Amino acid sequence: MKREFTVIIEQDEQGYFVGEVPELQGCHTQAKSLDELMERIKEAILLCLEAEGKKVPSTHFIGVQRVAV
Repeated sequence: MKREFTVIIEQDEQGYFVGEVPELQGCHTQAKSLDELMERIKEAILLCLEAEGKKVPSTHFIGVQRVAV
């Protein structure tokens, strides 16, 4: 059974794409292209699930909110 995870993608100053999975603590990676990032994030998710004993996380990503201060 496939599971879906949310991936937050940002781009750093050097042009690298950085992906993070909020449901899995410490699950992140980076790449030069979006295609490469998506392949790497899938590998990172599998590794994180393996490290957690394939437990489904109990938290769910809700959304992103911008705040001006």
